Amino acid sequence: MKNLIKFIKNIWAFRKPLWNFRWWDYSFTMDMLKVCLKEMSDNLETKGIEVDVPRLKKVVKMRRAIEIINNLRGIGHIEMAEKEIGELHMKPFEFKDSESCPGSYELVDNDTPEEKEHNKKVYDRAREIEEQEWAELWEIFKGQDVKTYDVNKQDWNDWFDGSGIRGWWD
Repeated sequence: MKNLIKFIKNIWAFRKPLWNFRWWDYSFTMDMLKVCLKEMSDNLETKGIEVDVPRLKKVVKMRRAIEIINNLRGIGHIEMAEKEIGELHMKPFEFKDSESCPGSYELVDNDTPEEKEHNKKVYDRAREIEEQEWAELWEIFKGQDVKTYDVNKQDWNDWFDGSGIRGWWD
């Protein structure tokens, strides 16, 4: 009976990613991972029995991973790039009759060369940010190389940054 109750709670926790799951897209896998990380970070923060310093560093890394996943699932990187470079130049769509295909329409490109260049810079910067965050996400999961820790020269709490998914347990 206890396992059945856990199962029902898990279905409820994962209801949105389960409902939206599609085998062909990694984003749904990331949604499942996000739910896992949210449950883990919330419970590790409030119910964890590990000493505070490393435990709370782990919570911070888990929440950063969630933030990155949210950015990957939305338009976060474009918004970040716009804050750095300036907003995209967006104009309403305008159509004209197609000369090459009578009875059809063509989209009119009203952007100036300067606007096109600016938009390209924003999109390029957004892609850079996305790549940086993607790399950061996997660094968080990978964790620090324990072989670089020197017990004679460093305090563990100063060295440890909370990363390393294999150590995220209580």
